[in-house]
Amino acid sequence: MKNSAVTKREKFDKELFKRSVNYNVKTLFRKTMEEASPQQIFQAVSYAIKDQIMDMWIETQEAYEKEDPKMVYYMSMEFLMGRALGNSLINMQAYKTVKEACEEMGLDLNVVEDQEPDAALGNGGLGRLAACFLDSLATLGYPAYGCGIRYRYGMFKQKIKDGYQVEVPDNWLANGNPFELRRREYAKTIKFGGYVDVQTDENGRGIFTQKDYQCVRAVPFDIPIVGYGNGIVNTLRIWDAEPVECFQLDAFDKGDYQRSVEQENLARNIVEVLYPNDNHYAGKELRLKQQYFFISASVQEAVEKYMRSHKDIKKFHEKVTFQLNDTHPTVAIAELMRVLMDDHGLTWDEAWEVTTHTCAYTNHTIMSEALEKWPIELFSRLLPRIYQIVEEINRRFIEQIKEKYANTGVNVDEKIRKMAIIYDGQVKMAHMAIVAGYSVNGVAELHTEILKKQELRDFYEMFPERFNNKTNGITQRRFLLHGNPLLADWITDHIGDEWITDLPHIHELAIYADDKKAQKEFMNIKYRNKVRLAQYISEHNGIDVDPRSIFDVQVKRLHEYKRQLMNILHIMYLYNELKDHPDMEFTPRTFIFGAKAAAGYRNAKLTIKLINSVADVVNNDPDVKGLMKIVFIENYNVSNAELIFAASDVSEQISTASKEASGTGNMKFMLNGALTLGTMDGANVEIVKEVGEENAFIFGMSSDEVIGYENNGGYDPMQIFNNDPDIRRVLMQLINGTYSPDTELFRPLYNSLLNTQCTAKADTYFILKDFKSYSDARARIVEYYNDQANWARSAILNVACSGKFTSDRTIQQYVDEIWHLDKVVLSRKKTSKSDK
Repeated sequence: MKNSAVTKREKFDKELFKRSVNYNVKTLFRKTMEEASPQQIFQAVSYAIKDQIMDMWIETQEAYEKEDPKMVYYMSMEFLMGRALGNSLINMQAYKTVKEACEEMGLDLNVVEDQEPDAALGNGGLGRLAACFLDSLATLGYPAYGCGIRYRYGMFKQKIKDGYQVEVPDNWLANGNPFELRRREYAKTIKFGGYVDVQTDENGRGIFTQKDYQCVRAVPFDIPIVGYGNGIVNTLRIWDAEPVECFQLDAFDKGDYQRSVEQENLARNIVEVLYPNDNHYAGKELRLKQQYFFISASVQEAVEKYMRSHKDIKKFHEKVTFQLNDTHPTVAIAELMRVLMDDHGLTWDEAWEVTTHTCAYTNHTIMSEALEKWPIELFSRLLPRIYQIVEEINRRFIEQIKEKYANTGVNVDEKIRKMAIIYDGQVKMAHMAIVAGYSVNGVAELHTEILKKQELRDFYEMFPERFNNKTNGITQRRFLLHGNPLLADWITDHIGDEWITDLPHIHELAIYADDKKAQKEFMNIKYRNKVRLAQYISEHNGIDVDPRSIFDVQVKRLHEYKRQLMNILHIMYLYNELKDHPDMEFTPRTFIFGAKAAAGYRNAKLTIKLINSVADVVNNDPDVKGLMKIVFIENYNVSNAELIFAASDVSEQISTASKEASGTGNMKFMLNGALTLGTMDGANVEIVKEVGEENAFIFGMSSDEVIGYENNGGYDPMQIFNNDPDIRRVLMQLINGTYSPDTELFRPLYNSLLNTQCTAKADTYFILKDFKSYSDARARIVEYYNDQANWARSAILNVACSGKFTSDRTIQQYVDEIWHLDKVVLSRKKTSKSDK
């Protein structure tokens, strides 16, 4: 494997940048700098930066063409990128120079950055992980494409009205995206529906042709992904949908106005939103269309790109690997088979050999209901040729099962029931990913072991060599260097800047954990970051919070297993205690939530309403005397997350043990000096192993205990309700009008905990079972926080022990153990425009 040190790049040209900004304001908007609006200034600055990125982008692509390295295509429904401007400047090592240049021009770079909307290309941890991986791939010098969809409105922009989540379109492209590049020359045709006509050639081989289909044109938009300090610029390629024929004039002239714009509507619908509500048939159909749309376009282009410089398609896998980020992109397996057989004439066995050495699968969930399944009727109607291929993969795999387990005493029919790709009227995408993938990885040590022993046990027994773990990671350049500049500078002053590209180096900070001066400096930085977040909360929520209070934070996608409900129920308990004992000692606390709930997820949305209803009561109760505040941050995204992580004292990672695959928010909190309050779930296990249990607050049942109850029964939440007056009081407050005049409003949450009217089991995620343990852990936090020296020591140690959790480490493991890529180093220096 090629490998050498990152080459030092030429210095950023500040004077060229200033001239470019002035020029862009004039030519883009016909204005002077004094006349330009803040948004126009942002656009002008971004185009000036993109202009300098473009030289590096071209140089990178030239190097890839010359060296012909193996390349990974990272296929994901989501890329939660955050803002591009600040991150690009950080990785160009030009942030401070551009900040100075802006000041010389009378501009504030922070204000300029705030004009950029977060790219609405993702929602949760899956998408943010993909974004971190792209950053690390570029920084480490590995050739990569990210492949996704150019959503016009993202998932949604969250508004909170009367305490309820309201979904509105996230029109992030209203002013255009200055960093993207439309690549019409690489457009692809994507076919849906129709039927497959089968003819036989002179050699008796079947020729498959899809006919009477609808089609759309997939047009790629490329976004540069800048590596840190090495000149490498990789590409995020997101596909937009356009009609093949924009307007059918003949249909319009005949009065058939609907059909005249039919293709345009088909194209528009595919790229409107991320994760359309699939509680109905039309939503399921749209999701499947989306998945096939971007996968087919990406696979077609990957094969065409390979063939532009290679002759033998049978060696495709030697230069290309597809990493399937969860089950959404799994249709890539059948699509690659289709392209290899139907477009390039390979036999089934030849195509299967290539495909099974090209596709690798990352599993992101332990929960079997989240492993995608499609109704056969829908799948076969929408993707007729793809379904034929999946049927054949399934037929051959069933024969493989029969052959392996024949005469072994194993119930073969039961194995087929559990493992078949097509069964009970459904196409099971995770099964296909395992059968056809050369690698299957989990994303935390505990998660991978549960997959092997529980959810995917039959597959692990059959293909043990395919299973491996790659614990998730985050990029320290986004979430520390950019998101927390005060702490980043303090770390660099103490141990140097190697941590920016070698996060394990940050462990050298540990020697300062007991240093009184360092402790005070660290806590002062935390306080200043809390003041910054308090200002944000005041501006956006109209709530004044005390930056000297404990900032106890839970920000993540809202799902019942993540147990935001347990958090707010315990806050209700604390409020009761404060009301009952107004003179009790009570350390001031600010409880901060941020979460989006899926539009069709009733209990999740009701939990948001409950949080806000409790906040309305507690925040406005004069008896509380400001000792406790509750804040729900609207429209949680990457940009406000950077403010939140930097300011947090307590990191709430309280999922039901065995349910969280990994989590990455836990790592971002740790990197910024927050202490973990959590269960032994996902990557929490590895965080505690790194930092020591004495520097975290662990509570609740173990994953083995949870799985034991799930498999064997024996848990009755009604017993806890009957025997614990504190819990009973809190639950009764859900339905007695304490937090809503409508006593039935929160009845579904009450029912979900105590009976089976709303869920398959009462208290499915063991909230009441873990409640007392959670309460005790929170009490320990308060006691520990009041010893500021010890708290500072633990906070510094959390930062110092975060080195393992960089996405640079994760990507290097993917490279070494799965992808086997070559590193590309740009050694030659191109002439910049300022030198010409």
